[in-house]
Amino acid sequence: MSTAPDQPVQPPRPAADACPADVNAAVGEGARAPRGRADACPGALRLHTADDGALARVRVPGGVLGAAQAERLGEAARRFGDGDVHLTSRGNVQLRGLAAGCGAELAQLLGAAGLLPSAAHERVRNVVASPLSGLDGQGHLDVGGWLRELDGLLCGSAAAAALSGRFLFALDDGRGDVAALGPDVTLRAAPDGTALLRIGRNAALRLPAADAPRAALLAAEGFLAAATPDGGGEPTAWRVADLPDRGAALTADLAGRLTAPPATTAAPPAASPAGTRGKAAHTASPALGPIPHPAAPGGPLALSVLAPLGRLTPDQWRALCALAARTPAAQLRLTPWRGAVVPGVPADRARAELAALAAAGLVTDPGSPWVGVSACAGRPGCAKSLADVRADAAALVHPAPGDAEPSRPTPGSGEPGDTQPEGTQPGSGEPGGATPRPLPVHWSGCSRTCGRPRTPDRVEVVATSNGYRVDLFRTGAPLRSAHPRPADLAATVAAARRGAPTE
Repeated sequence: MSTAPDQPVQPPRPAADACPADVNAAVGEGARAPRGRADACPGALRLHTADDGALARVRVPGGVLGAAQAERLGEAARRFGDGDVHLTSRGNVQLRGLAAGCGAELAQLLGAAGLLPSAAHERVRNVVASPLSGLDGQGHLDVGGWLRELDGLLCGSAAAAALSGRFLFALDDGRGDVAALGPDVTLRAAPDGTALLRIGRNAALRLPAADAPRAALLAAEGFLAAATPDGGGEPTAWRVADLPDRGAALTADLAGRLTAPPATTAAPPAASPAGTRGKAAHTASPALGPIPHPAAPGGPLALSVLAPLGRLTPDQWRALCALAARTPAAQLRLTPWRGAVVPGVPADRARAELAALAAAGLVTDPGSPWVGVSACAGRPGCAKSLADVRADAAALVHPAPGDAEPSRPTPGSGEPGDTQPEGTQPGSGEPGGATPRPLPVHWSGCSRTCGRPRTPDRVEVVATSNGYRVDLFRTGAPLRSAHPRPADLAATVAAARRGAPTE
C-alpha cells in the first residue's frame, strides 16, 4: 500500500497551540485547552512550515531503528533537508529545512524503509520504551515484545487513528526511566512477572504481562470514547490530563473489563534510576559509554552516546549507522534524552568504536558539560523564537576565553564504561560519595518551552523580549526565577543547576 499522500504535503502554518517540537504538557503539569480543532501536530505525511523550511516528524516507536532504516533517514535528511537528524524528547526524529514540494518523495522513501506501516496511524505511534531493556541486566522484562505487539495493535485499530499526535504510551521495564516522562498510558514490568498499567496519574492496574499491550490499546480506545461527546464527532481532549476527571473513570471502567485474572489496583511503585533497582526515584537517561550485561562478562556491550542538543550531523549519523550495521542485531536505539544506544558491540572493539564516535563529536564521557543540556530549535528556524538558543546554550557549554565557565558535572570513575546514572538530581546522594549531578537545563526561545525535559526538578532558561529568564523547578513547580544581566547569565544558570535559589 502506498504511503504517499494524494495531495501535496505543504500545509499552512499550524496554529500557536500546535506541537511542532514534539512537546506536550506532561501529565499533571496543567491541562491544555480543550481540543477544539483538528490535530495540527506534524508528521511524516503532513509537514509543518517553519522559517527554515518544512519540518517532518518521523515517529520511531521505542526509538528502535534497524541499521538500514537509520541509513534511509539520513538519506532523507541529506536529499530533502538540512542534512542533520534532529532527535526529540520522545525518541522520534525530525527532519528540518525540507524543500518545498518534497512531501511525496519523502513519504515514498520512508514507506520503502518500513517507517510508515500505516499512513492513517503515522502520527499516533508515540511510544517511548526503556532504551537499555534487555541489554544491561536491569529491569524485570525485556519490553521489546511489548513494543512490537503494541505498535501492531495500534496500526490495526481504526479507532486509534483518532488519537492526537500528543498522546503518549510508555513501556517501562521496571527501572522507572520512561514511566516518569508524563505518559498517558504506561505499562511497567513488575518484579513478580506481572505488568502494571497506569492511565495518567491514576492508580495502576495489575494484569498478566502477556495481556499488557492489548490492555494498553483498550485504555487508549477508552480514552477516545470518553473524550468524544455522544459517541460522535472529534474528540474534545488531546491527552488524559485534559479529561475532566483526568482518567479516573476510565481507569475504573478498564479495571472492570479486564479478566483472567481480574485486575487489581496497585499503588504505582517508586521509580528507580536507570541501571539500578529499588533506589531513590529519579528520571535517568542511560549512562554514557560501554554498558555490559552482568550475565555475560566479556560478552557484547551496548555503547551509549549523547547528541549535543539533540542534533546529529551527517557524519555523526553515518558513524552511528555504520557501527549498528557491523553488529549482529544491526539496531540503533534512540532515547528520549536525545541520545543513542548501539547494542551488541564486541567487547574487544568497544573502546575503539567509542573513540571513533567521540572523534565524530558525539558525547561519550559522563562528565561532559553537554550532559543534561537541551534546547528547542530557536532562531533562525522558528518564527516564534526570540533568540538563537542553541548558539547561546553552546556558548555556556564551551565559553570563549576569558568568560566564566559554568560548573561541570562530576563524573563517576571518568573512564569509559562508568555507568553511574545520569540525570541524578542534587540531594539524592550517590554511591561512594560522588558529587550530585547538576539539574537538567533546557533553553527555550519563547514561553512555549518546546522540548523541555519531563523531570520534575529542572532548570529552564527562557528567552524574553528583555533577555533570558532563569526558572528553577522543584517537584514540577516553579520555585525561583531570575532575570540576570547577560554578564551574569552563566553564573545564574550554574547556580540554578546546583539547586540554589536563582535570586
